[in-house]
This record gives sequence, C-alpha cells and structure tokens, in this order.
Amino acid sequence: MDFPYGETEIAYLRARDLKLGAAMDRISPIHREVDPDLFSSVIHHIIGQQVSMAAQRTVWQRLQAAAGTLVPETVAAMPAEALQALGMTRRRALYILEFARKAASGDFDLDALAEMEDREVLARLTSLRGVGPWTAEMLLIFGLRRPDVVSWGDLAILRGMRMLYRKRSIDQRTFQRLRKRYSPYGTTASLYLWAIACGALPELTDPGAGRKPDKKRGRHT
Repeated sequence: MDFPYGETEIAYLRARDLKLGAAMDRISPIHREVDPDLFSSVIHHIIGQQVSMAAQRTVWQRLQAAAGTLVPETVAAMPAEALQALGMTRRRALYILEFARKAASGDFDLDALAEMEDREVLARLTSLRGVGPWTAEMLLIFGLRRPDVVSWGDLAILRGMRMLYRKRSIDQRTFQRLRKRYSPYGTTASLYLWAIACGALPELTDPGAGRKPDKKRGRHT
C-alpha cells in the first residue's frame, strides 16, 4: 500500500507554489509504501534510527523470521539478548521490548491513535522511550497516513527546500512559512521534497552543500 495522494493534492500545491508545482510536473508519481499496522511500524522505525536503510532492512527481516507472527505478545516474549543477536544495539532492543510489553498489556493503546489529532498522536508517541519527534512524525506519515506532515527535523526535507528555492539555509521562520503554504497537503509536498533531495531533478544542486547542516538530527528512511 502506497501513501495516498492524487490530483486534488497536486492541483492544490501547484496553485499555491509555482516552483513546487513545476517540479511536481516533471517528477513521476511517487510511490512510497506505508504500513497501516502501527505496532510493526513503530518497531520498524525504532530499528531504522541512525542506521542505513540496508541495515534496517536486514534487521527487520531477521526480526520477522524470529518472531514468526509480529504481534505485541510474540515480541514481548523475546529476551533482549535474542533481539540484540538480530543486529541491533541493546538500547534499541530494550526500547522495542518496553514498547511491545506496553502494547501487549494495553498500557499503550495503539488503536486509539487513529482517532487522535496529529498533535495528540505526536505527544503520545514521544512518550515512548526510543521515539523522538522525528520518528513520531515519520509514523504519522508511514503508519497513520496523515496528510499534512512536513518535518523540521528531517535533513532531506531541508535539503530539498534549499535545492528547490535556491537557498543556502532554511531557518525556522522560512520553514514555517513554507509548511503553512503546503497545508493541508504537507505530506504530499514532503514526498516531492524528498525526491528532489535525492536527485529527481539533476540540475538542482544544493546551495548549502558544505555548510554546517541546518539541523543535527533527522533523516528520511
């Protein structure tokens, strides 16, 4: 299942932002897989923090094989050492175990997140050890499929903005102005900014290349 967007979102963003609209017209439709199973989505994102996509994929596949059925009860029953042996750090293993046990006991109600506003979801998710603001925002997108997420903590989003708008840096004020411009379809804008940051428009270089990063945390996974 891909993140859902279509002509409504594209037409709105094209009308609101000529530069972004022109870029979207040149970039093929973007297919980004989402995981509506919030339990597996949280674990997948915890695994992926500060590791390469290849390493994340390897550990994820090993966990799926080891757990059999990836549900709170099976993961909660695994020793921390068994999770570590899959290729993750002990700290990540403990974060995953703590989350799985809370989900299994009902202390953390995953189903309730679907009925909450974005801010409430972010507050609830960041109450979990191992889930910071950036991870919570990625879960809003790739777990809950929320339509209006643009992450200030994501380095690739900031790079895409620098490249598209030809700026050496993106400060908080500029970011908030752009985020409001994209609303209520910020997530669709994010998909295209990520594509731009990854070279979808080869002639767009990064004016901020070589400078100190706008932010010290966050990456797109």
